[in-house]
Amino acid sequence: MLKENERIDDIELKGLKIIQDKTGFCFGIDAVLVANFCHIKKNSKVVDLGTGTGIIPLILWGKNKPSKIYAIEIQKEVADMAKRSMELNEVEENIEILNIDLKEASKYIDIDSVDVVVSNPPYMNSGGGLLNPSDKKAISRHELLCSLEDIIKEARKLLKDNGSFYMIHRPYRLVDIIYLLRKYKLEPKILRFIHPKRGKEPNMILIKAVKGGNPELRTKAPLYVYDDDGKYTKEIDDIYGR
Repeated sequence: MLKENERIDDIELKGLKIIQDKTGFCFGIDAVLVANFCHIKKNSKVVDLGTGTGIIPLILWGKNKPSKIYAIEIQKEVADMAKRSMELNEVEENIEILNIDLKEASKYIDIDSVDVVVSNPPYMNSGGGLLNPSDKKAISRHELLCSLEDIIKEARKLLKDNGSFYMIHRPYRLVDIIYLLRKYKLEPKILRFIHPKRGKEPNMILIKAVKGGNPELRTKAPLYVYDDDGKYTKEIDDIYGR
């Protein structure tokens, strides 16, 4: 089951576990926050664009029991790790790992058939600088193999009318995000800023959009990760189920 440099971590939810590469890019709080942000009905059909090691589908399954989750990951080694995690938890019938380019998701999943699409995408645009296109961390953090527009465009194809798109990203990309969402008829509905602590600028945002929704954007109260003592706030502890 385990390969070199891999370990099994307990995600502290319904006994679910995940395989991770100790030397690679392990999941962080952003994946946990966007999974918790999603509102999913019990029998929903869900797609995770850029699933990595599969943490978001596992959390969504543990909390909501959707009927089917398609988790898409282009990197073969990472997708294999995610697939083995699903087998470890005996949920491979419910969470299907697709080792494909997310830009081609609509070739494998019916158009206009999905209730919820979620993504924790690469935050950094490809821009300048020398990056290794085969490096797992670089692919996870930078738009080397897909762009923000690719993700939003594909989400729009997959979603039913009134289906929901959830994403976590960086505040400095907010203008791009809202522009692209409206370009592809995904109406921004809920926005929440995440701050490291009170008095600090936000470093992440959560956003929900609805396919074909009416214009009305609500901003929720800020989410603070740490208190003044450097410990997780009560809301973060509640999200982690502590």
